[in-house]
Amino acid sequence: MKLYFTPNACSQAVHIVAREAGLPLELAKVDLMTHKLEDGGDYYTVNPRGYVPLLELDDGSRHTEVSALIQYLADQDPSGRLMPKAGTRERFEAQQWITFVSSELHKVFSPWLWHKETADSTVKTVKDKLATRFAELDRRLATRSYLLGEEFTAADAYCYVIVNWSHLLGIGLKGYPALSAYLQRVAARPKVREVLVAEGLLKA
Repeated sequence: MKLYFTPNACSQAVHIVAREAGLPLELAKVDLMTHKLEDGGDYYTVNPRGYVPLLELDDGSRHTEVSALIQYLADQDPSGRLMPKAGTRERFEAQQWITFVSSELHKVFSPWLWHKETADSTVKTVKDKLATRFAELDRRLATRSYLLGEEFTAADAYCYVIVNWSHLLGIGLKGYPALSAYLQRVAARPKVREVLVAEGLLKA
């Protein structure tokens, strides 16, 4: 498999799940400012939508959308650690959290807070909404290590990557001690550290 990624982008969640599942993965770095690959190729010829992640399977088929990709890769892990079995209450809960991250965090951060031209009033509204969501996460994580309990899942990979954007955007998390501890806990996982090194965000 080949993952088209950009460091610190949401594609990092897919990268983490693949590593946690022990799946071999070829990496292809994408510059989202220019939509160029490292070899100078035009990324739009790979993905007409222009964004990451894109996962190319061994049969050559290409697939997008973080929430779908992390569930697919988690299901390839024979241990079943990363995603509960289909049809279970636990699976239902995991899917709820993945959807929450997608709609209430990912698409609140992006595109609004990544563009300098966003109006100040919009920025304030977005940050206020994020504060409400962070408070909810902080309350939940005060009583458990990960979103579903004591086991790391694909939902945590996604949540970690998106909430961690706070640091890149200068949004403080001092008021959310449990959430801050959670980010540190996920970042300390060996496979997550491997991802950060592979993406050039951490020295080996």
